[in-house]
Amino acid sequence: MAPASAPAPQLTVAVIGAGSVAELHIPAWLELGVRLRLYSVTCLPGVRNRLDPESIVGSLEEALDGADIVDVCTPSHTHREIVRAAAAAGCDVICEKPLALDVAEAAALVEECRRAGVALYPAHVVRFFPEYAVMRARVADGVVGKVAVQRFTRSGARPTAPWFADTALSGGIVMDQMIHDLDQARWTAGDVGQVFARHTTADDVVSAQVVLTHDSGALSYVTGTWAPPGSVFRTRFEIAGSDGLLHHDSSQHSPLVVDGGAADQSRGLMPPRAFTESPYLTEIREFLVAITGGREPRVSAADGLEAVRLAQAANMSLRTGGAVEVATVGERTSA
Repeated sequence: MAPASAPAPQLTVAVIGAGSVAELHIPAWLELGVRLRLYSVTCLPGVRNRLDPESIVGSLEEALDGADIVDVCTPSHTHREIVRAAAAAGCDVICEKPLALDVAEAAALVEECRRAGVALYPAHVVRFFPEYAVMRARVADGVVGKVAVQRFTRSGARPTAPWFADTALSGGIVMDQMIHDLDQARWTAGDVGQVFARHTTADDVVSAQVVLTHDSGALSYVTGTWAPPGSVFRTRFEIAGSDGLLHHDSSQHSPLVVDGGAADQSRGLMPPRAFTESPYLTEIREFLVAITGGREPRVSAADGLEAVRLAQAANMSLRTGGAVEVATVGERTSA
């Protein structure tokens, strides 16, 4: 396991947003030894209590002033404004998924960061969860042979913040939740040529399924569900190939976890917190190493852009009822 110490502890990191994602990012930054600065319109107690009150500032401009890295942990519809401001200020950027709510906007952010000479890394943290990292490594090593069919399932309690329910602000369940597994499917089976999607809503349950036809001929079935409050978070995947099968079900192979009980408001919305190293720490360490001149991380800005493209194609399919050719959803980039 890589050491938790940061390669350059004198860096200043501005975390923008203080919701449930920031609660996971901030402990990682603290463990890596950087100086933290926080700006947020609202602030969860769990975030505020971890920081020196003097590190909490009153404006985005104050947060960016002199910062080396900006970590964008705000609602999806605010990413564009903050990433653009960070790039203009000369700050390297880590941005929670999705980079933006459509391909044109995401591509513009990638280009603005490139022109400004700053890094842009999308926080697709599922790539850093051990079970998914091992699965990807086994596929890359040829354990299953040529990938034929993949199935990814992700379900948890429906988010309660009002902006999640407004597709103009969140992109809906596909762009907000299922983008994780759309990214995984592309990571293991390559680029996608066609997308077809279906969506159902009943009472407190929202569910969608997306079928991806990869350029390789492989098929991926991605299912996401926002379930009633209190539902247990669960993920599953199966990768079937010419030589074998890989599968995982979090309900059958649970890690040793900390159960915070009723006081833990994130329970059901996100994976449980295990005693093993946090994947958020693994992710942020990889980004920090890359920003300070080391090896590039396992996810790039181009990957983030392609994930947005797949989610947008799926949302287009939901609206039209037909299959969508991915090549028609903006101009594809090379990862």
